[in-house]
Amino acid sequence: MTRAAALSALAAAGTVSLASPALATPALLAHQAPLVIDTAATGWILTSTALVLLMTLPGLALFYGGMVRKKNIISVIAQSAAAFAIVSVLWFLVGYSLSFGAGPDAVNGLIGGVQAAFLDGVTMQTAHSLLPGLPELLFVSFQMTFAIITPALIAGAFAERMKFSASLLFFALWHLIVYAPICHQVWGGGYLGGMGVLDFAGGAVVHVNAGVAGLVCALVLGPRHGFGRDNMAPANLVYSAIGTGLLLVGWIGFNAGSAGAADALAATAAFNTILAAAAAALGWMAVEWFDRKRPTLLGLLSGIVGGLVAVTPAAGFVDPKGAFFIGLIAGPACYAGAVWLKHALKYDDSLDAFGVHGIGGIVGALLTGVFATTSVNALSEGATVWKQALGLGGAIVWSAAGTFVVLMICKLTTGLRVSKDEEVEGLDYTQHGEAIH
Repeated sequence: MTRAAALSALAAAGTVSLASPALATPALLAHQAPLVIDTAATGWILTSTALVLLMTLPGLALFYGGMVRKKNIISVIAQSAAAFAIVSVLWFLVGYSLSFGAGPDAVNGLIGGVQAAFLDGVTMQTAHSLLPGLPELLFVSFQMTFAIITPALIAGAFAERMKFSASLLFFALWHLIVYAPICHQVWGGGYLGGMGVLDFAGGAVVHVNAGVAGLVCALVLGPRHGFGRDNMAPANLVYSAIGTGLLLVGWIGFNAGSAGAADALAATAAFNTILAAAAAALGWMAVEWFDRKRPTLLGLLSGIVGGLVAVTPAAGFVDPKGAFFIGLIAGPACYAGAVWLKHALKYDDSLDAFGVHGIGGIVGALLTGVFATTSVNALSEGATVWKQALGLGGAIVWSAAGTFVVLMICKLTTGLRVSKDEEVEGLDYTQHGEAIH
């Protein structure tokens, strides 16, 4: 049984009233169910939707914005804003249908069909079968916020050197070619979910997916001019600290909202989220202090985010002890990925999209197979590290291959990189005609 089936069972158990027969739709799509209203769950998921949206704007925008050089702050924030706009529209046009649609035009568990394109058939009286306790438009909105932040995370890998026009095309194509299929494969009734891969709130769908894509972007674009030689220290860690705080708060909606109801599972996921972030921050700080002889604010902030990433696939499957150990392991693992691995292989992942989201997501997904317990979630029965590894393998291969294809399309159309002179001057002015004085 998949996360989707669990959400369906949770929502069904908490329903309080049936919609009026007079309001019932005359026909339901393959992915729909008759509307059943759970007012408590609806209120919580409305709140969670707002919290997850907050993670991109302004959370991630500020987190990334503070980590680049002053001449590129606007460009990085603009990429987060652009990801929001492009993915929101595409989600309405076809992304939702490709991710969660089911019907004769779905492709063998790889990607959904287009029967719900333009949200055709989605009304105030319909619910998705995964969560019959919610109006379907709320389910659409909540899942859209996950789709928005995922490509925005990738921008951290190509920050300070990709053309803005290329990033726009990249976000659009990547959403359709990479995100929607993997979302369907894990959560929408596809083959990975059918294998029993556990991903409570987006370890594979969001973080490993984005992290691997970021690594491919960093390798294809090559390093920034002066990488390893020039001073590329963050321009404003206060921005990054504010962004981290917004991400931490928003992540409660990200993980606890994925319970699908206002219940004990949501409470467990919320506590696990906070605890893992704290444990990872301490783990990162300890290793950095030993390695570099002093702790940094950037390290603490990165550790918090690494812990949030790692606990995401596990939040609703493990108890607090499991969440603690996941965070404690993830902090040093993400430090190793962001510092040692990047330096050893000499690739320029500008803001450590792979080091934090890729490594953290992989660690968290594998440890879900270790710490998942039926005392928290019945779906944990049968969980194994091997099963989680197989799921990760499928997601990694699809993400890497799809991202490379998207980059090649961008290279042949818009081009990928700004010129050396434009990069040296800064993308804020050369791409947007704006600057921070």
